[in-house]
Amino acid sequence: MKENKKTKTSKLFLNMFFPLITIVLVSGGLLAFVSNNVIKRYVQTSAFVSIERLNSNITAFFTPVELTISNFARTAEKNYDEDVLRTTLYSLADGIDFSNGLYYGSRKSRFDGGMYLDSTGWEPPAEWEPANRPWFQGADMENGKIHFEEPYIDDQTKNLCVTIAKGVMENDGKVIGVVAVDLMMDEIDRMVRDISVSEHGSLYVLSADGKYLTNDDPEKITVADYFSESAIKEEASAFLDGELKAVIKKGMYYAAGRIGDTPWFIMAEGPVSDFSSEFTRIITCFEILIIFLSIFFAFFNLKVVKNLRAGDRSLGRKIFTESQNLVLASKENASTAQSQSSSIKEIVATMEDNNAMSENIATKIKDVASVANATNDNVANGVCYLEVNVNQLQEIAEANTNTIESIKELGGKIENIWDIVTIINAVADQAKIIAFNAELEASSAGKEGKNFHIVATEIRRLADSIIDGTKEIKESISEIQNSSDNLILMSESGTEKIKVGVENAKSLENSFISIKNASEITASSATDITTIIQQQAVASERILDMLRQISRSIDGFESMTGDVSSASEKLKEIAALLN
Repeated sequence: MKENKKTKTSKLFLNMFFPLITIVLVSGGLLAFVSNNVIKRYVQTSAFVSIERLNSNITAFFTPVELTISNFARTAEKNYDEDVLRTTLYSLADGIDFSNGLYYGSRKSRFDGGMYLDSTGWEPPAEWEPANRPWFQGADMENGKIHFEEPYIDDQTKNLCVTIAKGVMENDGKVIGVVAVDLMMDEIDRMVRDISVSEHGSLYVLSADGKYLTNDDPEKITVADYFSESAIKEEASAFLDGELKAVIKKGMYYAAGRIGDTPWFIMAEGPVSDFSSEFTRIITCFEILIIFLSIFFAFFNLKVVKNLRAGDRSLGRKIFTESQNLVLASKENASTAQSQSSSIKEIVATMEDNNAMSENIATKIKDVASVANATNDNVANGVCYLEVNVNQLQEIAEANTNTIESIKELGGKIENIWDIVTIINAVADQAKIIAFNAELEASSAGKEGKNFHIVATEIRRLADSIIDGTKEIKESISEIQNSSDNLILMSESGTEKIKVGVENAKSLENSFISIKNASEITASSATDITTIIQQQAVASERILDMLRQISRSIDGFESMTGDVSSASEKLKEIAALLN
């Protein structure tokens, strides 16, 4: 387990470290790519700035000279007096630094009225003509513009010199003379040395054909070709086209720009590493720092993750324990729900049986009510018959024989009454049994059967009353039968005994009235019992519906408990995986 834990820790560390180091390397590569382009732009900008600075300095060096010769040219265009021109020439020459002299030559030969003036006092040989000199001819071709002669090495000073000339124009546009000055270019060389593009970079002033005009090696000036010695491998005419341009090749930068109105160019070169080395060191230090920070944060994250994993394991154990308890509770709930569902279903079945029994009792009570109503009708008829008998007994003296026959008929009817009473007694016994069973069912129904228990008790009490009444009816019937027999025997003896029969008939009439009242009460009670039983049946049906709904709810709860149990099992598995 320790080895497995160590392996997992190593994998976790590597999974944290490698993404960080990958991001560092990718960001370093992107940074290097971007920085390379930035360095290129910076190199070009630095080279252009250096070239422009040198160009500005050299132009500033030439500008006073150009103004001086331009001023003299304007004077010579308007004044041909030699003395005036000489005085002007000497005066202007004093304001020119680094000069070998200011001079002026006309187109006409000196022997034809021309002139040659030199601020140094040099007198040319007799055969020497200004119009034949290169500086004169070059300015003549420039048509009034400043002309820069090709630089040369002065024989006496051995310094690089350059002649700057300008033609003096007549009104018709022809050149009548040229004013020129010889400048030493030592100051330009100093300007080149004062400006540096980079630590190992160099600046040169080149002629239009690529010859050195400034160089640390004097032997190369105006002789060696820069493009032949340099690794740029470009044609001078293609690279020195007057436009400011720069290129980077093989770790070197090359830039060129024209010097003002001169035909010369400034060339800058040097290694790109002068600009990139410091930046590269910064990037390297930055990436090393990021790597160390990545390692530190990898260890820090590893520690945090390990603490989190420890907390997760503790939480997983708690979840596992709680989910296990939840599973047990869910199973117990499911078992309880099943038991409750079974109990409710049994209660529903019992209530359905009770409902059916109530309907059966209601049917039978209706039959009892029908029989009671029929008994009531029969008793009413009997009362009518007794009234007729009383009247006949009162007339018995007139028709004793008819009385005996009526008494016999009355005996037959009494037999019928006896049958009816027997039926009533049987119905009462049946109602008593039904009431007893109803009391048992009402007792098992609990609170819902309380009212029905009262009704069943009332039914049983009423049945007892009916049985007691039928006993009285039986006794009365027995007395009537005895009286009838005696009446038949005594009717033959005399009228006196007929009076006794009349009295007995009246007593019988009263008994029948009582029976009639009892029958009416029985019929009314049976009707009330039927209504109560019907109401009880409706209440039982509602209770049955509620129990069915409870049963369905318990079934749903049981299904939901199963789902909870299943979810608890899954939660238990998840807790085990989390551990």
